[in-house]
Amino acid sequence: MTALTGLVARNLIDGAWVDAADGAAAPSFDPATGAVIGHFPASGAADADAAIAAARRAFEQPGWAQNPRLRQMVMLRWADAMERAGEALARLLTAENGKPLAQSRGEIAGSVSEIRYYAGLARYIPGHAFEVEPGVFSTMMKEPAGVAGLIIPWNAPSVLLIRALTPALAAGCTVVVKPAPQTAILTAEILRTLHEVEGLPPGVLNLVCETGHEVARALVTSPEVDVISFTGSNATGTRIMADAAPTMKKLSLELGGKSCCLVFPDADVAAVAPKLAAAATIISGQQCTAARRVLVHESRFEEMKAALKAALAGLQVGPGDAPRSQIGPLIDADALARVGRRIEETMAAADEVVLAGARPGGALEKGTFLSPTLVAHEDTAAFFVQEEIFGPLVVIERFSDEKDAVRRANHTQYGLSASVWTNDGARALRVARALRNGTVWINDHNRLFAEAETGGYRRSGLGRLHGYDALIDFVEIKHVFQDAGVV
Repeated sequence: MTALTGLVARNLIDGAWVDAADGAAAPSFDPATGAVIGHFPASGAADADAAIAAARRAFEQPGWAQNPRLRQMVMLRWADAMERAGEALARLLTAENGKPLAQSRGEIAGSVSEIRYYAGLARYIPGHAFEVEPGVFSTMMKEPAGVAGLIIPWNAPSVLLIRALTPALAAGCTVVVKPAPQTAILTAEILRTLHEVEGLPPGVLNLVCETGHEVARALVTSPEVDVISFTGSNATGTRIMADAAPTMKKLSLELGGKSCCLVFPDADVAAVAPKLAAAATIISGQQCTAARRVLVHESRFEEMKAALKAALAGLQVGPGDAPRSQIGPLIDADALARVGRRIEETMAAADEVVLAGARPGGALEKGTFLSPTLVAHEDTAAFFVQEEIFGPLVVIERFSDEKDAVRRANHTQYGLSASVWTNDGARALRVARALRNGTVWINDHNRLFAEAETGGYRRSGLGRLHGYDALIDFVEIKHVFQDAGVV
């Protein structure tokens, strides 16, 4: 693939592409090579305030908030434009994020699908009415909540943008998007395909890029922002909750995860191990639903340990645009240092190091690459069993029976996702029901799509994204009472 260079992103405020108010800009890097691929605005609070004001003005006009047919048509045209630009966007995603091109193509395709799903829902957000006494009526109306601030992460920057932006738009909100600095150029290009759609009023869509936290803080604390949707770490989610409390915003937070995969004795180990290896290393392990703990019945433990080691060791590490690459680089040098340090500490503390990951040399030396690590451990209280280490680290554990498996899996602060691997249908449902997770897959992992809600229990977050219930975070319910009398 030809290297991408010289790319320039700008802020989008009130329908116009603009630089940061003070003209500051920052570089975006290719994590596979360390090369600069372009620049984006290094914005501040003044830029955020301008975008929030534009979104508020647009929301107060009925042409968008009260026009579901327009919203649907804009989103359908946007989906078509995204589809036409799909290959170019996928290549940009790989260049800026590092993930293998096949994963990038899948992410863009999933984004298009999600846009079309919420375009369909834009014209079906019904309320209800009932007669509480003779001639006395209560009508329940679902109205757009207002201005939504969307704080988007870098690990799946297309689909995680779309899954927050599309229900917000479908509901009739106006938005200010704050992307991660690592993938700001991709975000700007995706939003360009929407900005250019016929019928989108100025101010409905705003984008403000930054390298620090001023813009995000302005969104979270502004009384003119009614909803915050954030995907990211628990630490940041906790700060957002505290900072948003004075203005009583609606919050949608998808936070950390430590997904367990429960493998029962009737599972086909040879078939399951490669699937678990792929689930553990998706986006180089930088996905909140990635497989991080593999719990195996004691009768198959040694067999699975050997099979999973072979499957992980056999994955090809390399640049995302290389034809056979299966694991790309970590997002940046800071992530490499942080994750690498925690994996070294894990290997020093674990009962057994089954497969030791390392930084590859040679042609990959300039990139932020890290091969997978597999450790075996008994104590579920260990830091590396409890902590979300955002990289290619897998812990394998043994269990004795169903109760032991569920007990071990539920010993966590998180509750985002898990998977159950068995050919016994009753066991699969029984165990899935006992797990305290927002999503449980049976004989699969990481299957996410527009129609099915996702979100977490406990410290994995608040609210749901994807599916019809994602609209809840972007609407308010109004009760209109009228005593009309009777004839």
